[in-house]
Amino acid sequence: MTPTSPGGTPTSGAPASPGGTPAFPGGTSVSRLAVYTGACADGLEGGTPHLHTASTEAYVVIAGRGALQTLDMSGFRETELSSGSTVWFTPGTIHRAVNRGGLEVVVVMQNAGLPEAGDAVMTFPPEIVGDPARYREAATLPSGGPDAVETAVRRRRELAVEGFLRLADAAREGDLQPLHSLYASAVALVRPSVARWREIWAATVVRETRETAAVLDALDRGDGDHLLRSSLLEAPPEPRWGMCGHLHAHDVAHPVVHAPDPAR
Repeated sequence: MTPTSPGGTPTSGAPASPGGTPAFPGGTSVSRLAVYTGACADGLEGGTPHLHTASTEAYVVIAGRGALQTLDMSGFRETELSSGSTVWFTPGTIHRAVNRGGLEVVVVMQNAGLPEAGDAVMTFPPEIVGDPARYREAATLPSGGPDAVETAVRRRRELAVEGFLRLADAAREGDLQPLHSLYASAVALVRPSVARWREIWAATVVRETRETAAVLDALDRGDGDHLLRSSLLEAPPEPRWGMCGHLHAHDVAHPVVHAPDPAR
């Protein structure tokens, strides 16, 4: 089998779709998440509360138990999670994964590339999330050793939990104005990135949709030539520090493409 170059461009003999390397199904992305341990200020273990501004996220629980705390315009909710649980939440849903024992999740994200490009906004207190410079400083992890990174991860988690608890307390009292304010700040934070996001979206989700339409048109004509260009793709796991836990992410934008060896 002949793989692609590290950048994902097919080498000799590797077939590709007209738009380049085929996207992960549906233009989504996938990762495996081991939710953080270590208690926060409220005594719960788990991840960093945040929301996505453009992408829906799904959890498929593969081990352990815990809960998903969410906050949106309908109020605060806690959903129990155990092996086999499958939940998803749309843009604007603040979510916090709570670990009650070995919680591991397969995460499927809509719009591959957008979350990595800043689609997520953490629920820091309003004086931070409303100031782009202070937000970037609080959100950015250092480039030092693992101890320094872990300290920074825990610090930003505590800061986001502090803001989340304020929002949840206000919502329980029927006051959703803080949530409105957070949404306004989130939009202001991500707005400068939208032009770049549109390029990413066009290269993944839009391209995938157009290619499926072209395949359906071909099949309707009795044309199966696209089957001759079939291939196997692989994206090895890459360990990372995530917002909710230790990630094994998969770079679906630059997969290895396995194709038949033309010499055989």
